[in-house]
Amino acid sequence: MERARQMLQHHFGYENFRQGQAQIIKQTLRGQSSLCVMPTGGGKSICYQIPALMLEGLTIVISPLISLMQDQVEALRTANIPAAYINSTLTAQEVDETMQLASAGYLKLLYIAPERLDSTAFLQALSHVAVPLIAVDEAHCISQWGHDFRPSYRSIQKLVTLWPQKPTVLALTATATPTVCEDIRQLLEIDEQATVITGFARNNLALSVLIGENKERYIKNYLLKNSQEVGIIYAATRKAVDAIYDMLQRAGEAVAKYHAGLSEDLRMLEQERFLKDEARIMVATNAFGMGIDKSNVRFVLHYHMPRNMESYYQEAGRAGRDGLPSACILLYASGDVQTQRFLIEQAQDETRIPQELAKLQTMVDYCHTEGCLQNAILAYFGEVQEQPCGRCSNCNDGRAVTDVTEDAQKVLACVVRMGQKFGKTMVAQVLIGSKNQKITDFGFARLSTYGLLKGQYSLKDVSSFIEFLIAEGLLAVKHGTYPTIYVSAEGKEVLLGQQQVMRKEAVVVRQIATNDPLFEHLRVLRKQIADEERVPPFVVFSDKTLRELCDKKPSQLEELRHVSGIGEVKFDKYGKRFFEALQAFLAGNPL
Repeated sequence: MERARQMLQHHFGYENFRQGQAQIIKQTLRGQSSLCVMPTGGGKSICYQIPALMLEGLTIVISPLISLMQDQVEALRTANIPAAYINSTLTAQEVDETMQLASAGYLKLLYIAPERLDSTAFLQALSHVAVPLIAVDEAHCISQWGHDFRPSYRSIQKLVTLWPQKPTVLALTATATPTVCEDIRQLLEIDEQATVITGFARNNLALSVLIGENKERYIKNYLLKNSQEVGIIYAATRKAVDAIYDMLQRAGEAVAKYHAGLSEDLRMLEQERFLKDEARIMVATNAFGMGIDKSNVRFVLHYHMPRNMESYYQEAGRAGRDGLPSACILLYASGDVQTQRFLIEQAQDETRIPQELAKLQTMVDYCHTEGCLQNAILAYFGEVQEQPCGRCSNCNDGRAVTDVTEDAQKVLACVVRMGQKFGKTMVAQVLIGSKNQKITDFGFARLSTYGLLKGQYSLKDVSSFIEFLIAEGLLAVKHGTYPTIYVSAEGKEVLLGQQQVMRKEAVVVRQIATNDPLFEHLRVLRKQIADEERVPPFVVFSDKTLRELCDKKPSQLEELRHVSGIGEVKFDKYGKRFFEALQAFLAGNPL
């Protein structure tokens, strides 16, 4: 492991391994297939890149997206590690040339798309290359219980049989429930004890859920207050992405957009603009981002609620990959549920709809919980954390707590009186005394609970309160073509007066980080070098490395070697230019 640590420092500029990395690398080097579950930004790629450098032969990396491959290969080449990829962007001649390099032993890592495994000719060529390790990135895609199941991933099972001696398999993911983990292990023949889970908590992320905000106004205000920061805005539909993009363009923002309705060339162009900091804001559907290794994303805004917790965790986790404080803000509106439900019901595989609707309800509950948001995410992934995170909008919510037991009893009683066979909207309409024809037809105007909240709350307020009761576990949802709500066991205790219900009584936009002129000065140099080398700026140095340079202000060139993220390779490439830029700034701006 000492040799592994030396390679980590030399190529990547880090003195020590992060949590879980050393254990996975040890298991991999001794030929033990493993499952690695680490949060986004936790350093999963190091777990196979270091063994790839130490093992004889070629490491194959199964990667689901072209952008992921290109980012990884660019970063590896910058660190003087011979790597390449094969995907649909290459011509047949370029594929042949890459395979010749692999066969001749000139490559240490080869990234391929899972669809490539359907090619008999490709598998035949690969069988003649020594392959000691196969890394399966985004391994949740192999599981039918995962949120992003891809049938092509199942071909990995036949890949490992190509060679007389089976390669070691390393499966890596950030989003796997216990059920998905078990599925991955079974399909890839990984022992349960070879699983390394470092935890799902991202302690540098401040999670927030805002309900009922004017979304456009909030986004404009947020971007104004954080005008130097890079961020992603996710929306559920192409139409919403286009509308937000147009709004921000009119406001003079450097913005890019990404969705499946754009041509592949335009998507790649927009992605490149964002990666190279030519656009500081990316507005996108969930088609964007898997595996994007842009470390300086300071915030992720969700214009719509995502359809499941896995997607939310993955998308929000694209903020703060460098470990610096970052914000993840979900702007919730009740209409988001209908939007996502429609998208789920358009899915081609109808057998997955009930499962997806249950996942959608989990997200609705998350948006309405008043407990710690990070703990809600951890619980979903099977991890228990008793202490609140102290960073999320709920943990830092200073609003007064109000006893709403009486209103809760009125809602719960109304659900019972209606036979527990109707949805949220119908219950809310009965409570506010709606004259809706359906209310009359069902005879609900004669119920004792009819109009109990009339004049007190609007239909929207009552609907939101019902969602709060669902999130608190007092009401439960029965999924189907038309979801219905019923009183849970805990809700019955409230009805009987055996339990109180407390609820917190909107939210100020905050600036993520203070502006630092020295940081901006070094960021300009980083962009200049990145343009010269035609790579994204974060490939040169991460924001975390620049911040550390600003904090330490080294007075000798050699001191740069002790800054995180500056290894021997990058010290030789960039050290002198950054040191000179630092000294020039300090000379003109004495402390």
